[in-house]
Amino acid sequence: MAGGWSRDGAEHEQMDATVNDALERARRSLPTGDSAELCDECGNSIPEARRLAVPGIQHCVGCQTELEQEARAAELFNRRGSKDSQLR
Repeated sequence: MAGGWSRDGAEHEQMDATVNDALERARRSLPTGDSAELCDECGNSIPEARRLAVPGIQHCVGCQTELEQEARAAELFNRRGSKDSQLR
């Protein structure tokens, strides 16, 4: 049930687009290639199980967690939800 200027189903389309954007961003951020034996950040050894589970990994679990938290903090708002994008 849409209201105002939006057509029926517009809310679901926007939610689907937001989810699809997040999935695409996550897929693009997955590492590829050869895994490092030592973490690029701290120099600690990366366990073999992690290197096999995540091809192309370059960071230990601790450093990867910190990097992801910093990246999340940098995303201040959902651009699709901004008023400008709804006016197009």
